[in-house]
Amino acid sequence: MTHLLAFVAISTVVICTPGPDTALIVRNALFGGRANGVRTAAGIVTGIATWTLAASAGVAAAVAASHPLFTAIRIGGAAYLVWLGIQSFRGHARGEILHRPGSGYRQGLLSNLGNPKIAIFFTSLLPQFATGFGALAAFGMLFCAMGAAWLTGYALVVARARGVVMRPRIRRAIDRMTGAALVAFGLRLAAERGA
Repeated sequence: MTHLLAFVAISTVVICTPGPDTALIVRNALFGGRANGVRTAAGIVTGIATWTLAASAGVAAAVAASHPLFTAIRIGGAAYLVWLGIQSFRGHARGEILHRPGSGYRQGLLSNLGNPKIAIFFTSLLPQFATGFGALAAFGMLFCAMGAAWLTGYALVVARARGVVMRPRIRRAIDRMTGAALVAFGLRLAAERGA
């Protein structure tokens, strides 16, 4: 029971700490609505679940150990975050951000799959609390459930602010801030040294 409580405490801190996922949810929930914010959260959680299962099966450790593979995923993920940030700036310039059906889910999924630091996180966190594929996966899925609850709730709260935020001046400022945050997260990811 002590292991479970410690895992929940650590997971809560990690899940609630703002990062690229938060910036992406803010962007998509504000300008694509509640449904797009929730789809973005679902994509993020799917990415986290994928890394969790990869860590449980030992695949994430292989990614973390392979410098060329880790670097390729890191650079690809960084480029994707920068591209999303630029799209936010372009949305500001056009006065809109285009959201196609499924784009929020895809953006959440790709931003997570393109972040190999999550692989390292799970390969270092999960073994401290469990051994064997089943137990590792169970702890990982608990993390995913907690993440889904937080991110979905966050998307719903942010979407409620849409009425105020859709004013042109505020919208332009938020486009700039979320665009800058996504570009900064992408550049930081690209600048980090290997595993």
